[in-house]
Amino acid sequence: MVDRPPPSPSSRSSSGSSPGASIIALEQVSQHYGDTGAWALREVTWSLPTGAFVFITGASGSGKTTLLKLLYGAERPNQGQVWVQGQEVNRLRGDRLARFRRKLGIIFQDYKLIPNRTVAENVAFVLWAQGHDRPSVERRLWPTLKLVGLQAKADHFPDQLSGGEQQRVSIARAMVSTPPLLLADEPTGNLDPDNSLQIMEILHKLRAVGMTIVVTTHDERLVRRFDHPVLQLHQGQLHPVRH
Repeated sequence: MVDRPPPSPSSRSSSGSSPGASIIALEQVSQHYGDTGAWALREVTWSLPTGAFVFITGASGSGKTTLLKLLYGAERPNQGQVWVQGQEVNRLRGDRLARFRRKLGIIFQDYKLIPNRTVAENVAFVLWAQGHDRPSVERRLWPTLKLVGLQAKADHFPDQLSGGEQQRVSIARAMVSTPPLLLADEPTGNLDPDNSLQIMEILHKLRAVGMTIVVTTHDERLVRRFDHPVLQLHQGQLHPVRH
């Protein structure tokens, strides 16, 4: 399969920007689950321009996590096309899918840290997997740990950290290779308000270095605090929200 630019949806994107420079483009994407018959997405056409920061909100079970899984290839749509960084994700398999995912930053609600590796090793693991040599790993690792405030805990293991600290490790791991696109799935879902704000402030800063950021959340307080476009996922459709 030869990669080509993502299709330009006939309408303007839900973010209010032209899809001409889209880093994400969904074309008539539907996803439903046979066991329940529920629709996560229903004929969704949406594009997101490079460099944007967008919140995806919606009730629990509305399909926010499913949307992100479609973007990084953990699920494939029942119909339609999913384009990310010029690649049709739903057609990627095996090594091609693995290489594609290495170019993304993904933050999970449940952290997914390697328990028998230190903070520094968890973050550096991404760089080693991408083929960086030791000087390159060192050059990227320590500024990243400093940005998330964890340089003093580089030698700690995940079970020695608080929930907020573990999520900051997850962010550091996602951003250390400076990916063009960062996907964060309910990154504050398990955290108290103070830690939630710290996490969102870190993500907010990442846009300044050129990352495109998609954050799913149900925390309306945080959404209101940061002046970024908001889309609500409801009954399989993405709707722009004023805030």
